[in-house]
Amino acid sequence: MRGLKGGGRSATGGRGRLAAGLAAGGAAAAGLAALGLFCAGCSTGGTGTRDEGPAGTQDAVRATMPSSPAATGTARPAPRADAVTLVKNDPKVSKRLKDDLKPCGGHEYPVDTSYGDVTGGARADVVVNVMNCGDSVGIGTYVYRQRPDGSYENVFAAEVPAVYGTIDRGDLVVTTQVYGSKDSVAYPSGEDVVTYHWSSGRFIETDRVHNDFNRAVGGGEGALPAPQTAQN
Repeated sequence: MRGLKGGGRSATGGRGRLAAGLAAGGAAAAGLAALGLFCAGCSTGGTGTRDEGPAGTQDAVRATMPSSPAATGTARPAPRADAVTLVKNDPKVSKRLKDDLKPCGGHEYPVDTSYGDVTGGARADVVVNVMNCGDSVGIGTYVYRQRPDGSYENVFAAEVPAVYGTIDRGDLVVTTQVYGSKDSVAYPSGEDVVTYHWSSGRFIETDRVHNDFNRAVGGGEGALPAPQTAQN
């Protein structure tokens, strides 16, 4: 019986310690909860340190998302010029080319026109390429610069077979096909690519590239060899 009584006292003492522990734990939990509410209230302030953990998903997206770029384009459409009239009224254009400049099939003139800045002026320059009707091969390239009064001045002219001018990042690039004695119009032997930059009121050559084309392919001459069969 002494053992049982002793066991009873032990059980009663354990229950007392357990109850005391629970009471203490509850008080601690309540204290932590109050502290958490206090810190949360502090974190909502304008200058307080954020203590409630990492930023939410929306905050992270807002932090990493780039701002939309503002529209900065100020270019205006260049006024169109009558390229055919420019060429025909240009004293620097040869009489032969003017006589050959006629509508193809009685409708449109074989003229390509590009607008852009190649002379650093306040208004767009005009690059005119004149071609023949039969093969669409360039026979003349001209650059016209607009004066303050609205008229145009010829500042570049190239009248050679198979010539074509383009605007490339503010420079004038003129490509001329090179033909051998046996070359057809469709298959030149090579080409010269010359870059001009406007400086001190005139075009200055700044780069020249020559390309030789492979004449073994693309000429359309000769038949393909017959396939060979394997010999046993």
